[in-house]
Amino acid sequence: MASRFPSSWLDDLRARSDIVQVVSSYVGLKKSGRKYWGLCPFHGEKTASFSVDAEQQLFYCFGCKAGGNVISFIMDIERCSFNEAVEFLADRAHIPLPEMVNDADWERRRTRRERLLQANREAARFYHETLFTPAGEASLAYLHRRGLSDAVIRKFGLGAAPDQWSALTDRLLAAGFTLDELSSVGLTVVKPPKEKGGKPRHFDMFRNRAIFPIIDMYKNVIAFGGRSLGNELPKYMNTSDTPVFNKRKGVYAANLLRQQRHLDHVILVEGYMDVVSLTQFGVNGVCATLGTALTNEQARLLRRFAPEVFLGYDGDSAGQHAILRGLDILEEEGIPARVLDFPDGLDPDEFIRRDGAEGFSALPAIPAAEYRLRRLKESFDLSGDEGRMNYVRKAAFVLAPLDPVGQETYIKTLMLETGFSREVLKQQIESAGGKKEKAGEAPSVQPQYRKPAPAANRRVSESVSPEVAAQETLIGLLATGQIPKDMVEEKDFEDEELKSLYTALLSGASPASLLDSAPDEESRSRYTRILMSPVADSTDQMISMAAQCLVRIRRASCQKQYEALQQQLKSLDPKDPSIPALLREAQEIRRKLDRMT
Repeated sequence: MASRFPSSWLDDLRARSDIVQVVSSYVGLKKSGRKYWGLCPFHGEKTASFSVDAEQQLFYCFGCKAGGNVISFIMDIERCSFNEAVEFLADRAHIPLPEMVNDADWERRRTRRERLLQANREAARFYHETLFTPAGEASLAYLHRRGLSDAVIRKFGLGAAPDQWSALTDRLLAAGFTLDELSSVGLTVVKPPKEKGGKPRHFDMFRNRAIFPIIDMYKNVIAFGGRSLGNELPKYMNTSDTPVFNKRKGVYAANLLRQQRHLDHVILVEGYMDVVSLTQFGVNGVCATLGTALTNEQARLLRRFAPEVFLGYDGDSAGQHAILRGLDILEEEGIPARVLDFPDGLDPDEFIRRDGAEGFSALPAIPAAEYRLRRLKESFDLSGDEGRMNYVRKAAFVLAPLDPVGQETYIKTLMLETGFSREVLKQQIESAGGKKEKAGEAPSVQPQYRKPAPAANRRVSESVSPEVAAQETLIGLLATGQIPKDMVEEKDFEDEELKSLYTALLSGASPASLLDSAPDEESRSRYTRILMSPVADSTDQMISMAAQCLVRIRRASCQKQYEALQQQLKSLDPKDPSIPALLREAQEIRRKLDRMT
């Protein structure tokens, strides 16, 4: 049975698909040192932070953290799957595709995932077919009342869950799926039997609801949203996380975004109906979060489709607060953002049905700083001196990250609003740029604002301990092939991802091949950053760096052992016979620590 491409063939494909040549067909590159640099194709930037390493055959953007090998690059730039990227490069290099090799464990995992996705596809087909039958009459009437045409209903594959206990489950069981599979994918709720020895009870997760299939960028149906037809709560019910769905990592209508090339911006809205309605009116690049506030993972996904994001959330207070949080997330990821301000408290669906596509296109796209200042201003009484002073102090933190030209526009506005001179406002902004706003000082409508750390350093500075940073440096040094492999041991890596990279490098895997085993985009970015980190110029320097890393790692390990023994000794009865042996062990570890100092 087909499983995956042979690793030796993939190594040959990567070797014959020089990453500099491939990337150069999309990005202008200039050589500087041993790397090539250019403007990142995955996010908007004016200063080149996108690097390509010809020796390691890797790319990495220090701005948006996109990274990988030549296959990863094609997956990202062409928005395609791994197999599609491999076929693209094979065709480009005139290499025939090989016979696939068998891998029982990989095949088991793949088959499980494919069966769950197939269950979702069959469920989507059932819901869509039901919509146009008497059992779906109420759902179809609801969608028509919301102004949706049959054409857009079919475009999004909308459907109906009938008002029956187990119509879908019974259909899928008859098609050969198991209750375990249907429960795992969130289509069926399984309850234990009422009596010992009885059969488990089951019923459909979605009943008497209009159904919105959630489809990923590779056209897989991964989950569902269901809208109640009456007053039943919750109004919207969504699939919980499953083996094929993580609500933090996807967006609604990702499949349509992938089809729309050369978008200037993506419009992010809150609800499924907003997406469908705007699309029906001819608005491109629309998507929605999946029942959550915007996440960093979703922001990074959106960056793959367009260089800028417009936040088009509802006009009510909850929507406006979500915009502020969304702006912070996008800024953390280095993504330019603007805000579509809907009047009269309307949501995008209500607005476009009232004012049409022409009215929507005329909506101003407000810069992030202007929107923050607008919301901030609402929190202060500018008729008094104290209100004006506090407003300026807070506004300074919003303007401090902007360049002088950007600041100038808003300084003029602040002068008119508050009466303070240009010199005073400039001084306040400069002061804010050199310190963080104290927690708790900002008003409730304005989240604490601070200029984010550079994206390339964020994971190291915020999430990685010194010991893990040393382990990462060791992996980068091992990948150069310049330090003795027997200098490092598997037990030096507590981080499981790093341990797997060590094992692969020890077995002879090339740095570029490691990226294909990354479980997700975040891990792939991390692997690339580690493998492309700057290293010393000579072998002697690299060995010295490795020795320093090992001292830090092994000292930390001994310290943990010593502290654990101390805690164990404290918990024992003074007469416990094991105490002398534990004391000797603790003393030996203490002597080892002293030698490492």
